Amino acid sequence: MTSTPSTDRTDRTRIPDTPRSPVRASPVHRHPTWDATTACPRGTGPSLRIGTLLAQAGTRTDPLTGAITTPIHLSTAFGHPGLGESTGYDYTRTASPTRDVVQDALARLDGGAAGFALSSGMAAIELAIRSLVPAGSRIVALEDLYGGSYRLLEVLASEGAYEVDFVLGDEGLREALGPDRPASLVLVESPTNPMMALIDLAAAARLAHSAGALLAVDNTFLTPYLCRPLELGADIVLYSATKYLSGHNDVMAGAIVVADEAAGERVQYRLNTTGATLSPFDCFLLLRGLKTLGVRMDRHEANARAVVAALEPSPLVDRVLYPGRSGMVSFEVAEGVDIAAMLAALRVFTFAESLGGVESLVTNPSAQTHADVPPERRAAYGLSDRLLRLSVGIEDAADLTWDLLQALEAGAGRAL
Repeated sequence: MTSTPSTDRTDRTRIPDTPRSPVRASPVHRHPTWDATTACPRGTGPSLRIGTLLAQAGTRTDPLTGAITTPIHLSTAFGHPGLGESTGYDYTRTASPTRDVVQDALARLDGGAAGFALSSGMAAIELAIRSLVPAGSRIVALEDLYGGSYRLLEVLASEGAYEVDFVLGDEGLREALGPDRPASLVLVESPTNPMMALIDLAAAARLAHSAGALLAVDNTFLTPYLCRPLELGADIVLYSATKYLSGHNDVMAGAIVVADEAAGERVQYRLNTTGATLSPFDCFLLLRGLKTLGVRMDRHEANARAVVAALEPSPLVDRVLYPGRSGMVSFEVAEGVDIAAMLAALRVFTFAESLGGVESLVTNPSAQTHADVPPERRAAYGLSDRLLRLSVGIEDAADLTWDLLQALEAGAGRAL
């Protein structure tokens, strides 16, 4: 991510047409209070910084009452003023005022043309692929992805929907892409999950575009608070909004942000057609989470650094993987530690599969999130059965480091 950002959208790859059917698109639906100029600083519009945009997400969206908090519109149907007339809202699958508010906020935060809120992160990934990638075309994806993303791509390939090539890291992308190796989509995570390798997104964007492909970035770990992939040349940003964006382990959601209007119109059409939209109440919870994202990410990151400093010198830890940002840390436990006993000894961390909430969680990827990835593939990029992934929460850092060290000692058969 150190390369020169590319912010000129006129240079982006044209969204490929689907050869088997005409392009279907609908105008992107936005809240009546949408103002395209209130985006992150990109050389135009007011200089509202990301922390301000987060705290102000959803405010000034109910001029009738002046409500500071966005109302939850639970209605599934909206009355028509007359025949052939509409208030702008007809049926909640097509558009909901509450969903429009959070979608507009997502677009602003990433500096995109349009944002979409879905029922899960996997729904977001599938919708982006089905909307923007021609059937039968080639997808290049990092092998070190979230296990659910890997599973979806394997299913799509096995069904003959797409040709999928998995590659490792920046070098793998360079070998797989170019004018003589065309593709329609490149899908990456940065940092990768769970090996925490950073991908040069600006370079990945140039490679993808040279091959005629769109670049989609799963930005779940960093969030727009720490990284805005569209500013580095990406075309699509994806989130499991269940994680850091919501931040409280109480809502399942996904998000898509696209760089240009044409892509947004195609996503809008298919989302309305397939219906994997986020409910109004869950939209409200996601919007509430966005408001504290900045302060939470600062605390997650500070605590993660404290955890890394405590784990690195331990003789019970073989290696620590930390990208320097976010609250995600992976580490490999030494052979003398019984992992099951260690996990049972934890008192603050919870052994669970998710991430990004205020509570600290620990996951064993090979047995949980990446169980569907064949062992030989996991081994190829260094994911062993002894690797644990931490989602470091916002508790007191001293309690977190104490908990991990005492659990490691318990797993080694001795008391701290």
